[in-house]
Amino acid sequence: MSELFNLTGKVAVITGASRGIGEAIAHAYARAGASVVLASRKQADLDEVAAEITAAGGRALAVAAHTGSDEAVNALVARATEAFGGVDIVVNNAATNPHFGPVMTAEESHWDKIFDVNVKGYFRVAKACAASMQARGGGKIINIASVAGLHPQPGMGVYCVSKAAVIMLTQVLAAELAPHNIQVNAIAPGFIKTKFSQALWDNPALYAGITKLIPQGRMAEPEELTGMALYLATAASSFTTGGIFTVDGGQLIATVM
Repeated sequence: MSELFNLTGKVAVITGASRGIGEAIAHAYARAGASVVLASRKQADLDEVAAEITAAGGRALAVAAHTGSDEAVNALVARATEAFGGVDIVVNNAATNPHFGPVMTAEESHWDKIFDVNVKGYFRVAKACAASMQARGGGKIINIASVAGLHPQPGMGVYCVSKAAVIMLTQVLAAELAPHNIQVNAIAPGFIKTKFSQALWDNPALYAGITKLIPQGRMAEPEELTGMALYLATAASSFTTGGIFTVDGGQLIATVM
């Protein structure tokens, strides 16, 4: 493996790592040599992923943690530091979307829940890990945003606004942490075939409508995001910060043609 994409000796904290995008990134980082700290709310699901990574020769620690809690996030980082010595990489991936429908039908509780996890949760994890990154000479923060933060998506208004906030949070953190050699970037996926989006791809009519919007004519598998995630975590991206990288099969460009 090229040294530019080698993560040997690095420690990565990945939230929402029990399935989907987070799980795929965890496997990719472990294959590249990183010790991975897997976080989500359910310990049993994390243990399964950690066991798979360990069986393949990687190093993994599973820690149940809800990113909506300062206490849980601080405990997560403490466990990572105790096990592996510190944190070099953060992938903020945990997200929620309890509301689907016109934005005017959303309740304040929907806004509070979505922003607490999708935006404040990302901030909590970044803040908790930044000191360790500085002490280790630098680091990487990768926020999983969405094309929904760049272009409105039907029925997902509150989620769209939260992902737009993630994009701005990414740019603010990138500017503020650059002097500490911490690069902060965001990946904005399009439609990815995960459990989170299962209601869309399980319905043939919905799936057909969605794929008409995507020039490549299909939804992506989670593994198709790992190349970008690996680039943003490694030395290859040492002069890349504040970037928003779409991985959407051309969906956004199709909307302006």
